[in-house]
Amino acid sequence: MGSALEAATRKTRWRLIPLMLVLYVLAFLDRADIGFAKNSYQLDTHISNSVFALGAGIFFSAYALLGAPANLLMQRFGARRWIGCTTLTWGLLAASMSRADCAWKFLLIRTLLGAAEAGFFPGMIYLTSQWFPQQQRAGVMGLFYLGVPLALTLGSPFAGALLELQGLGGRPGWAWMFLVDGGLAMLAGVWVFCYLDDRPAEARFLGAEERAALVQELHIEEGVKATPSIRDAVRNGQVWRLAVIYMMIQMGVYGLIFFLPSQIAALLGKRIGFASSLITAIPWLVAMVGTYLIPRYSDRSERRRYVAAATLLVGGIGIGVSAFGGPVVAILALSAAATGLIAVQPVFWTMPTGLLTGRALAAGIGFVNMFGAFGGLLAPLLRVKAESVFANQSAGLVTLSIVVIAAATMIAMLKPNPYSQVFREEN
Repeated sequence: MGSALEAATRKTRWRLIPLMLVLYVLAFLDRADIGFAKNSYQLDTHISNSVFALGAGIFFSAYALLGAPANLLMQRFGARRWIGCTTLTWGLLAASMSRADCAWKFLLIRTLLGAAEAGFFPGMIYLTSQWFPQQQRAGVMGLFYLGVPLALTLGSPFAGALLELQGLGGRPGWAWMFLVDGGLAMLAGVWVFCYLDDRPAEARFLGAEERAALVQELHIEEGVKATPSIRDAVRNGQVWRLAVIYMMIQMGVYGLIFFLPSQIAALLGKRIGFASSLITAIPWLVAMVGTYLIPRYSDRSERRRYVAAATLLVGGIGIGVSAFGGPVVAILALSAAATGLIAVQPVFWTMPTGLLTGRALAAGIGFVNMFGAFGGLLAPLLRVKAESVFANQSAGLVTLSIVVIAAATMIAMLKPNPYSQVFREEN
């Protein structure tokens, strides 16, 4: 049975991780590409900085409210149909941003895009908990989370090249960028319908013995956890603490992502285009390395809490330091910030998936992700407000740095979870 389980988990990794990674790359491009388009888009549409910040964040309003219900619906209808429909819908909406030539269209489509993507990310976390044993999840999530720096590493020059299509067919470059990114997501949605299986017991790519071994291992793990109801999950103080921490992490992530292209361009004294986009890719390229190595170390050491706290602390310090110094210092600091903010998240998500099970897990993931979405909503507004109040372009970065460092402190203070190994520490 041991060899069968090993073969099953190996085949599952090769089957699911590439799909999850590609989908996350496309999802992140479609929610973050307004950061690449910011300057030219605002110039053409006459959208103010405050409206842009609202539109960047309003994505997360519907995203926050619909995450938990979407996860419960995925559990009911199956991953293949739910994720396939979700991907097709968000791709269509992302492509329609090419026609968002005024403020009301911009805000409406961003809201609908958030609603369409609401079920995707928590669905991926839940999918991981249903297909992979607990001890492997940080490493698996680390590979999945490579989608963020990969999207932004490849997406920077890709978006820069598309922005250079200014005037082609009488359309601005930003319209071509939205259209191409959304079209790729729609193609991926069709792929999901043909490729994905709903659960391990139905896995077409596993032999009968391998399916049985994997199902048995996952069943044993579920048996040693508490079996709370959905109500118990949202009453759990540990779940609330994790939700608040995740919100603060996402404030750092999106406070960085939405403004990084324009920040790098300002450091270099250039407009946002292909040349500056190559430099913008550097922090995300460094983050790819950290996102691969840190969760794997977390799996080996099982010191989840300390690994997560230290990683996030590096990210928070990096954000603060990037506000000062010349281009070289700022880019090095931004590389540390990107690494800390992205690499901490695979380790973080082992915590709620080790704490809950069944429908409570589906709802709990959505609940925690909902708070993260509020972080994405608040991040651009907080950064712009801090810069306005203090009349200083560095104030927004310093404010985000304080938020992220506070989140690292809260992780370090979490109590061990009595039902799983995810918080286990060496004494």
